[in-house]
Amino acid sequence: MAQVPQQPRLPSTFAAMRHRNFRLWFLGQTLSLMGTWMQSVAQGWLVYDLTGSKFALGAITFAGSLPTLFLMLPAGALADRVPRRQVLLATQTTMMFLAFILAALTATGALQVWHVGLLAAGLGIANSFDAPARQALAVEMVQDRRDLMNAIALNSTIFNLARIVGPAVGGLVLAALGAAWCFALNGLSFLAVLVALLMMKLPNALQEVRTDPLTVQVTAGVKYVLETPPVRTMTALVAMSSLFGFSYAVLLPAFAADVLRVGEAGLGGLNAATGVGALIGSLIVASMGSFRRKGLILTAGSLIFPAALVLFAFSRSFWLSSALLSVVGLAFVAQNATCNTLIQVIVPDSLRGRVMAVYMLMFFGTTPFGALQAGTVAQALGTAAGVAVGAGITLAFAIVVLFAAPFLRRLEV
Repeated sequence: MAQVPQQPRLPSTFAAMRHRNFRLWFLGQTLSLMGTWMQSVAQGWLVYDLTGSKFALGAITFAGSLPTLFLMLPAGALADRVPRRQVLLATQTTMMFLAFILAALTATGALQVWHVGLLAAGLGIANSFDAPARQALAVEMVQDRRDLMNAIALNSTIFNLARIVGPAVGGLVLAALGAAWCFALNGLSFLAVLVALLMMKLPNALQEVRTDPLTVQVTAGVKYVLETPPVRTMTALVAMSSLFGFSYAVLLPAFAADVLRVGEAGLGGLNAATGVGALIGSLIVASMGSFRRKGLILTAGSLIFPAALVLFAFSRSFWLSSALLSVVGLAFVAQNATCNTLIQVIVPDSLRGRVMAVYMLMFFGTTPFGALQAGTVAQALGTAAGVAVGAGITLAFAIVVLFAAPFLRRLEV
């Protein structure tokens, strides 16, 4: 990819921001994701308020994540086959309309739990096509290949910056105005990323014309992951963390209501605390472009994340819980942003969409089972146990990887 000559270099933490396309993306996606986090907080609280069931929290997450199991891999092949901006314009518009439908049903008092599940499934379908195209678009948004790693890390920063503001504002809006406003504001927030995508000046289609069957293309991406030990190990690590570790997130409404007894605003605060730590973690990764031993960052994150989560499960103090969730957020991002960065640097451009689809499948596709596991354990043994069991399994797997795959902590780029 051609380099851009005679442009001033920004500080290493924000090097990718010198590219106009990436600046547009950063602003638009940050605003849009703030709305997404507002909806997430309101939806979880609303489902728990309607049902009083911890299992229902897991079931709704299951409904929203199930489509990724079937659609993520072909969506990755699509991202290698057609212009990624077109894919994103379609998916973001779909998600906007789904948010408005949820807002209308809530505002009119017609909303039932099955409506939430159906709309969550629709959102999951859109996300299945959105995720690999969004991850792979980073290559097209930076014209200087030296800034690619920074752009990937700043993509995590976008997510986590929104995670700080969105839940905090969402909790306040939920308490003051109700869930319908959270959903409506989320719908409006999609306009920011749609405008940003339309304003970008991207190269003409980078994808080569492909005539081989879709199944052959999908198989090529999966085969690459399975036959490349570092990519295979990192993908497995992400899968276990998402399946058993990150499933704690679906139980946060119950944790806030029943364990800490802090209400809607407290739920927003817990989510925001996670986001503060995650933002710090993503900025650390973004600023360490010149630090070659990135495998050490990955390894540290994979161990600290579940260890802090185990401690959180047994906390009964809001402030201690918030502090521990900050550590959880920091370590989770240190692990996953580094995995994302390393994989995108390793993978060939021609396979990027398909390999990232496998990665995102492991990241999101395991969520339905993790949500059901966490909800089932919490329903049977209590909310704290639902968090502790998953965190313990995640920690055990990270320790196995530490000793069984020493090459991972020695990775350098």
